[in-house]
Amino acid sequence: MSATLTARQAQAWGAYIESSIQLETRLDELLRERTGLTLIDYHLLMLLAAAPEQRMRMSELADRMVFSRSRITYQIDSMTKRGLTVRESAPDDRRGYRAVLTADGMRTLKQAMPQHASSVRELFLDELDADELACLERIFSRLRTRLSDERKVRA
Repeated sequence: MSATLTARQAQAWGAYIESSIQLETRLDELLRERTGLTLIDYHLLMLLAAAPEQRMRMSELADRMVFSRSRITYQIDSMTKRGLTVRESAPDDRRGYRAVLTADGMRTLKQAMPQHASSVRELFLDELDADELACLERIFSRLRTRLSDERKVRA
């Protein structure tokens, strides 16, 4: 395996990393302007909304977000202060906690969803045809699986 990237690999990597940073930054800016949520807030609300009983162990949330335990605690505490979530003791573990989506959190998420979808369409999806979208889905699904598996091995 070569220690350097080929010119084509470097070009592809550079295009990916620069555009992904710009896209994430702009999506975060628009979401904040339109809804008051950060992109991280939004993603956490989506995870909790999809979880059974709209609850998830803090450790699982941290793993899903690829956050440290202290960072997820800080983030959920910040969202709790805004009424979007609460923390509760895990019934099966005296030391563990779960994050819970509140009614206000669900209402805020539902109001933000069309705004965020519009931004995603405008900044990302509208630039892709069906074949490109299918290709990206294959690429990023494969990468997500590989990175998740690698993370599990290291844990």
